[in-house]
Amino acid sequence: MAKLTRRHFVVGSAMLFSAPLATSISAAPTSPRAMWDVWDAQVTPPGYDPSTSNPWGVHPRFLPVRVEAKAGLVPGDIHVDAVARYLYHIEPNGSTAMRYGVAIARGTLYEPGVYTMRRKAKWPTWRPTDDMIERDPDLYAQHAEGMDAGPTNPLGSRALYLYVGNRDTYLRIHGSPEPRSIGGRASSGCVRMIMAHINDLYPNVETGKTAHLYPPEDAIGS
Repeated sequence: MAKLTRRHFVVGSAMLFSAPLATSISAAPTSPRAMWDVWDAQVTPPGYDPSTSNPWGVHPRFLPVRVEAKAGLVPGDIHVDAVARYLYHIEPNGSTAMRYGVAIARGTLYEPGVYTMRRKAKWPTWRPTDDMIERDPDLYAQHAEGMDAGPTNPLGSRALYLYVGNRDTYLRIHGSPEPRSIGGRASSGCVRMIMAHINDLYPNVETGKTAHLYPPEDAIGS
């Protein structure tokens, strides 16, 4: 992949969206459905208001907000601005998007590119990849047989599965039991969201739509 300059990034990503709008305010294995509502309640703050609830203590700019989108973007697609740590979901009208705060992968583990969201799952189970186990066996070998779903599972409450063609990349956009990581670089490749936020996003995402993951700051030339 050709190295992108800062100008390329600004034209290709940052200028796709405006400041917030004023408002009135494989199928992947999953857990038993009987627990879904219980777990959703555990990860949703009392009196939850997406635009103001912040028991996680993240910067307020990472709370969900509707913004204006540049003309011509495809409704239903997702754009991840890896520099600002924002995920944008283009709404059906094509002129607005919902913006959420995210965390991205640390170091070289983040993989910018264009992906198809071929699968989605509520309260998925999780298994670290072989590469993850080899890279950090003390952390991941204990989960080599997989980890049951639930609020402490690394994929959290919802997951969107990213593919290239028919190949599962093992990259996900998912909820995280570590909400304070939002805004940083923390994962082993995936894009993390606060669980209450991805719960809001999830029903509006259609499989077959495209996820655009833009390069992070250390991949952009001056």
